[in-house]
Amino acid sequence: MIWSCRPVRFVPSRRRTERAVSIFRFQQFSVQQGETAMKVCTDATLFGAMAPVAGGERVLDIGAGSGLLSLMLMQLGAGHVTAVELTEQACRDAAVNFSASPWSERLELVWQSIQDYAECCDQRYDLIISNPPFFERHSKNSVNLRRLARHADLLPHHELVRLVARLLGEAGRFYLLIPAHEVARITDLAAAAGLWLTGRVDYAGHVHSRAKVAALTFSRRPEMFVYRRLVIYNAPRAYSEESARYLSPFLLRFAAPADWQQA
Repeated sequence: MIWSCRPVRFVPSRRRTERAVSIFRFQQFSVQQGETAMKVCTDATLFGAMAPVAGGERVLDIGAGSGLLSLMLMQLGAGHVTAVELTEQACRDAAVNFSASPWSERLELVWQSIQDYAECCDQRYDLIISNPPFFERHSKNSVNLRRLARHADLLPHHELVRLVARLLGEAGRFYLLIPAHEVARITDLAAAAGLWLTGRVDYAGHVHSRAKVAALTFSRRPEMFVYRRLVIYNAPRAYSEESARYLSPFLLRFAAPADWQQA
């Protein structure tokens, strides 16, 4: 694992050690999430599992948090991932997670705002992925770290789209998880920046539920648009056949007993 721009020296302390017991174990890696504000959740895990990775891509993960998406993309076959994260707390978790993973040599962790990173970056990426702050113009959580993670104050959506358009390669794709009610606005912002919406997957909790979030794929080139609605659960804690197909290479519940013991 490589630290870039502003390296953080990870020094364990009693407080960090106590928080470090918050670990989510996957089949091929684990995610320590004791300090990062936003924890592993089903939507984010499914989003990562469905990422458009063909193999060998150079990927940029904007707002990496604990590094979950970066690790999932490496398992899917990405060639190299640069994970940019603003908060020191999340970087501490991501540093541990990257170092302990099978892909540590191909994971680069940057402690910096994406705005500052873009200023000094001459790289163009094959895939840019982001599970960004969800809420603009909404009331804010009183806990500061969670507020930063859940609100778009420091990275408004128009700014995110502008930076993606700058950093994305000519044949690249931008993959984004966003609230369903924001899709039209994000699509308009992207179109103004020269990015075409080529795919949308709405995530619905149950068959009769309204989709709350959508995974969007953008390209610089017009392509046939593909829309899908994915139902996550057939019943409480029972994944649908489709969501299980995507999650089965990652979640321990789908692993063989011997593999689970090794993890």
